[in-house]
Amino acid sequence: MSRIAAFLKSLTLSELFSGLSVTGRRFVDRKVTIQYPEERTPQSRRFRGLHALRRYPNGEERCIACKLCEVICPSLAITIESAEREDGTRRTTLYDIDLFKCIYCGMCEEACPVDAVVLTRIYEFHFEKRGDEIIGKEALLEMGRRHEEQIATDRAEDAPYR
Repeated sequence: MSRIAAFLKSLTLSELFSGLSVTGRRFVDRKVTIQYPEERTPQSRRFRGLHALRRYPNGEERCIACKLCEVICPSLAITIESAEREDGTRRTTLYDIDLFKCIYCGMCEEACPVDAVVLTRIYEFHFEKRGDEIIGKEALLEMGRRHEEQIATDRAEDAPYR
């Protein structure tokens, strides 16, 4: 009996009409596709994107060359060299982050005792030639300068979670 039912079902094309009914229902539904350059998806305050180095309000860089971020980085993407200044404090002479190695885990941000290295909300970046994926200290400080307002806002909003 099941062979006869399957034969009659194939003659009436019921599977085809069942699939077309699903297509017809979805055809009139609201579209969920986002037109990327013009429209943006909502982004979490805790999103981890491109790195930045911050400065104090007086203009001095925050990084004290403790090298905790370099030590804790699971992918070994951070390279730091430091030197002692005339006043006896240490500061970085080299602070490089290899963005090809980085897994954007945020452990460097968590390990920093002075909140110097942060992960911003920037996710739109590209490289045009070999070697551009390694971001140096000056570029990181410039990134922090340009986006300090957003970084400070995110830090203030996340304060209850820290």
